[in-house]
Amino acid sequence: MQTTQICTIKPTSFEFMEYAVCTVAAAPVRKEDSHRSEMVNQLLFGETMELLEEKGEWFRIRSLYDDYEGWLTHHLVQPLEKQQAQAPLSFVATGLVNPVQMNSGLVNIPLGASLTGFDAKSKMLWDGRSVYEGAYRDLSGTVDAGLLAGTALQWLNAPYLWGGKTFMGVDCSGFVQTVFKVLGIKLCRDAWQQAGQGRAVELAEAAEGDLAFFKNEQGRIIHVGMMLNRQEIIHAAGKVRIDTLDEEGITSRETGKRTHVFTCLRRVLQQGAQ
Repeated sequence: MQTTQICTIKPTSFEFMEYAVCTVAAAPVRKEDSHRSEMVNQLLFGETMELLEEKGEWFRIRSLYDDYEGWLTHHLVQPLEKQQAQAPLSFVATGLVNPVQMNSGLVNIPLGASLTGFDAKSKMLWDGRSVYEGAYRDLSGTVDAGLLAGTALQWLNAPYLWGGKTFMGVDCSGFVQTVFKVLGIKLCRDAWQQAGQGRAVELAEAAEGDLAFFKNEQGRIIHVGMMLNRQEIIHAAGKVRIDTLDEEGITSRETGKRTHVFTCLRRVLQQGAQ
């Protein structure tokens, strides 16, 4: 296996570091180069990125998984060779919490983390030293639609967190993106972007795995959830929850009140996938 030297300190110059990999469970990606700035995304362990700009301890990065941009600090990443950074993702973590033994110590990584450079025999990751000891899925095979509901239901009652992508805190689009990542289906990061993927489906034809989208008063798509069947939807709103859906929108099972206005349904999972 090709190895990449571990870097534990920040490079002296940005020009020597073009690509990197996330080395913490979930790295906050912020709108601006400040810890007080809004968190717009998270990069999960093993996700790779291109470094676009350097400002002090901060890097402006572009995720190579979904092209999402933002700022994070150099403490959360290691340099990675371009070939490894751009290689297709072959393995993904599937347990809610999964142990990785690194030189720096134990790291517990979340469901959906990328196992970059993973060797299934040695259990080693991209650097040839870190060992993955959790559950994983090989994405090189066919899509296993049977995993979908089981993966989604593990998130029940996870708190809502703007920009989040883990069961410790997740937003609506981060939830469905990560669930589908386990299946090997790549979704965009934001709900309005995801609404352009797949094909349109009528609500009367809804099936497990279809994505339902919701709009605000201005008609802008602001929310997404995943259908469990023709009447039930699992989504992150306050927390990950199951509610009912009809042509008008979502009705909360807890309060009986209408919470979201329905706009469209998209199918990104082909029916009959095994």
